Amino acid sequence: MESTLVFIHGLESTSQGNKAQYFRKFYPQMIIEDYTGDFQTRMQKLEEVLKNKNNLILVGSSYGGLMAARWALDNEARIRKLILLAPALNIEGFEKAVKHKLQIQVIIYHGTKDNVVDPSAVRRIAESTFAQLQYHAVDDDHPLSSVFPTLPWPGLLERER
Repeated sequence: MESTLVFIHGLESTSQGNKAQYFRKFYPQMIIEDYTGDFQTRMQKLEEVLKNKNNLILVGSSYGGLMAARWALDNEARIRKLILLAPALNIEGFEKAVKHKLQIQVIIYHGTKDNVVDPSAVRRIAESTFAQLQYHAVDDDHPLSSVFPTLPWPGLLERER
């Protein structure tokens, strides 16, 4: 069964940002929407976008990583994998919303030079939230500008040929 690929951009980005453009070029089937407004408004939009979709691979960047992880707390059975890029798990009460460890596969890439989202806080929260966590500390800053295009996307997204 083919997975549904979804990219969720960060707080100050759009569906036209660098990561979205990359995914649009190499994964044209990926769902890439714009999210605006406060956290609740963005989550309502995400709920609409993902309605009646299963076998999801969610890729979330920064605030989008927070959104993907938060959505996963209530929809774990519908998700195949989370790929979180410098996810802002340390805001919007995420930690308080976690009721049990999620069993889905979660892969995080976080820059050691990130001065926007604290990598050590995110790692601590991720380790207590995700049972199947692969955490990668990479030599990059918050946007992961140099590392992002070099990540093994075909393997991460389980692209079917």
